[in-house]
Amino acid sequence: MEFPPCPPTLKSIQHFLKLAQEHDSRDVVIAYWARLYALQVGLKASTQSAEETKLLLAIMDWLEQMKKQHADNEALTNDIAAQAHIENYALKLFLYADKQDREENFGKNVVKAYYSSGVLYDILLTFGELSEEALHNRKYAKYKAAYIHNCLKNGETPIPGPFPDDESSELAGDNLPGGSNDGASNVTPTDDPAAESKSDNVEPITPSSPPVPQVTPPTAEEVLQNPSKLPSPPVDEEKPGGFEPYVPTAQPNAAIYTPIVPVAGVQITAEQMITAQKYCKYAGSSLNYDDVKSAVEYLQKALKLLSTGSE
Repeated sequence: MEFPPCPPTLKSIQHFLKLAQEHDSRDVVIAYWARLYALQVGLKASTQSAEETKLLLAIMDWLEQMKKQHADNEALTNDIAAQAHIENYALKLFLYADKQDREENFGKNVVKAYYSSGVLYDILLTFGELSEEALHNRKYAKYKAAYIHNCLKNGETPIPGPFPDDESSELAGDNLPGGSNDGASNVTPTDDPAAESKSDNVEPITPSSPPVPQVTPPTAEEVLQNPSKLPSPPVDEEKPGGFEPYVPTAQPNAAIYTPIVPVAGVQITAEQMITAQKYCKYAGSSLNYDDVKSAVEYLQKALKLLSTGSE
């Protein structure tokens, strides 16, 4: 479907529309919720001009078509399933970018991954307030995308990984491009190699000390097309001091099992059943990153809800 051009007055939704366009043929769930969030933001920012109305109506029509066409896709029709899908996708991109950043594999691919992750965390606001971990990842991804982008543009070598404690609070603040809820709009990375070579001719910076020989990291294009290509999350040895983005593998304490006493005759509602399913999905995602503690906690929540009817 061809969409009308985005007028300058709706500049705040351009990055969401761009992300949706990139995923039309890759992941319809991401494309759907990116346009839905763009619509929500656009309706609030609209001055009701003819150009704005034309674009917003086109987005509405597309959303209705997708919902009918993919009526059997739970991640389009169920908020909890959608939230889990987007959270998992955003986290995979974040961990990929964080790993490449710490290994000093700088380039526009890592900027693109950080940038897209930050935009995805913005989209998660559709479902309510973000968790503390999501807020950390969102802010960190945005300022890292802006920071590395500016370093490459100016021919400077970025500092890999988190910044020292005395700098992190300033660099992670809202005064940095993308530090607020603007989706890092001052950073405009692209995953089109041809466009990259024509824009500012920035080449990836060679690490000061060659890393251990390994398989060439996938490009941002490959990552967005096939998230399974993502490397494993960073291990503990790769975490220097300073501001730490949330990484599910970093769990200092083992989970403690709390016995749950079932309540006789408890009646589980449909909404509670969906919530229990959500906890089980989160537990599965945690195990994907070897986060046993969180997996146990989510499973305990599901078991308590199904056994007692309360959380």
